[in-house]
Amino acid sequence: MSIWEALILGIIQGLTEFLPVSSSGHLELAKAIFQVETTENLLFSLVVHLGTALSTVVIFRKYIAEVLGGLLKKPMNNSWDFSLKVVLSMFPALVVGLVFKDQIDSLFESNILLVSLMLLVTGVLLTLTWKVRNRQGTEVSWLRALLMGIAQAIAILPGISRSGATIATGILSGASKEKATQFSFLMVLPVILGASLLELKDYFEAPAGSHSIGIGVLAAGFITSFLAGLAACQWMIGIVRKGKLFYFAIYCFVVGLIALATVLF
Repeated sequence: MSIWEALILGIIQGLTEFLPVSSSGHLELAKAIFQVETTENLLFSLVVHLGTALSTVVIFRKYIAEVLGGLLKKPMNNSWDFSLKVVLSMFPALVVGLVFKDQIDSLFESNILLVSLMLLVTGVLLTLTWKVRNRQGTEVSWLRALLMGIAQAIAILPGISRSGATIATGILSGASKEKATQFSFLMVLPVILGASLLELKDYFEAPAGSHSIGIGVLAAGFITSFLAGLAACQWMIGIVRKGKLFYFAIYCFVVGLIALATVLF
C-alpha cells in the first residue's frame, strides 16, 4: 500500500464512518478497485477508524467534558447513567472481537460478495426508519443501549454500517433521533480506542521489517480520516435530524447491487 492509496482510503473512511453507508464496506471495495494488497488489513482499518474516533471527540468535546466532569461528582447522576449505558453497549462488540478475532481479520480481505450482501442489509434497515421518521422518541434507555450495542457488534461485518445500524436500532426502539445519534457516535469511542491501541502495540513490538504497512502509510490514512471525519460527523447530525436516512438506503441498494453484479457476472 502506497501513501497515496492510504490518503484516498483515509478520506473514504472519514466520509463514510459517520454516513450510514458502511465505512468498512467502502474500504474493502476501494482496496479491491485499487488492487491494494497487504497482510495487515485489520490494522490499517483500525488506524483510520482511530482517526474518525478522534474527530468524534473534537465534535462532541463539550458534551464529553461535561460527562467526565459529572463522573467526579456524586455517583448516580446523569453522567454516571450515560457512562454506564455506554459500558453496557460495549460488551457485545468486545465479546465478539475477543472470541472471533481471527475470523474477523479474515473478513477484511476484499470479500466483495459479503460486502455487497451486507450493504443490501444496511439498505433494508435504513428503509425501516422512514416509517417512524415523524415519531417523537425519548432517552436512550438501558434496553436500547444494549440493543444498539448488539447492532454495533453485528456491524463488525464489512458492509453493515455501524452508524446506520446503531442509529436505526435506537430510533426503531423508541429513542429520539438526536439522542440515538449522540449515543451512537460516543458509544464506539472506547471500543475503537481499545482495539486500535492493542493493534498498534503489537505493531511496534514486532521485529523491524516484518510489516507490510509502513508507519508513514498508517499516518497518512490516520490524518485524512480525521479531517474528513470532522466534516462528515457534522453533516450526519443534520441528516438524522431531518429524517433523511432513507436516501442513504437507496445509495446502499445501488452500490450493493453493483458490487454483487461484479461478483456474479
